[in-house]
Amino acid sequence: MPHKNPSEFSRSGSNPLSRLIFASRWLQLPLYLGLILAQGVYVFQFWKELVHLIEAAFGNQHALDILVQSIGYKSNAPVTGLNETVIMLVVLGLIDVVMISNLLIMVIVGGYETFVSRLNLEGHPDQPEWLDHVNASVLKVKLATAIIGISSIHLLKTFINAENYSDKVLLWQTVIHVAFLFSAIAIATADRIMHPVPAAPHGGAGH
Repeated sequence: MPHKNPSEFSRSGSNPLSRLIFASRWLQLPLYLGLILAQGVYVFQFWKELVHLIEAAFGNQHALDILVQSIGYKSNAPVTGLNETVIMLVVLGLIDVVMISNLLIMVIVGGYETFVSRLNLEGHPDQPEWLDHVNASVLKVKLATAIIGISSIHLLKTFINAENYSDKVLLWQTVIHVAFLFSAIAIATADRIMHPVPAAPHGGAGH
């Protein structure tokens, strides 16, 4: 059966209610625009933390105090200079921002492409590789994987700064991370069951 082009669909005999329901997908557009603004906030936060780190590296005590407060680092003695633990915690925080930003990009681009409208990026040199085969199931798996990465960064930050956390907090963060891991495995397994990969055809005269 031949496919209709968009102009043919617009002239088809679908009733107004059907067209209204289908057009309601555009109500999601403000949500994706809001996520773009949230992305801008993360960019600003990233550069603010990076500037403070550079200033602290050059001996700015005020910038160092801001960093120490933002990462929740505590020490028995006053922190008067950058040490390896502070640098590591700040850098992990920057990586965390980048990973959350990547998650936002996947939701914005993949969600818009899947639920709102085609982006028509075919042939664009910067088109993401994963966008070629994105759908709701693939998007869920990728989001679950990204969340595991973000949770791993948070858990690593907690372990590096473990003396400032109670055993209960450490235990629950580990349990939550493991729960994220099993959830991602369950989502990926369910997707594999519902969308099995077709077996490759066997060729050759000898088989």
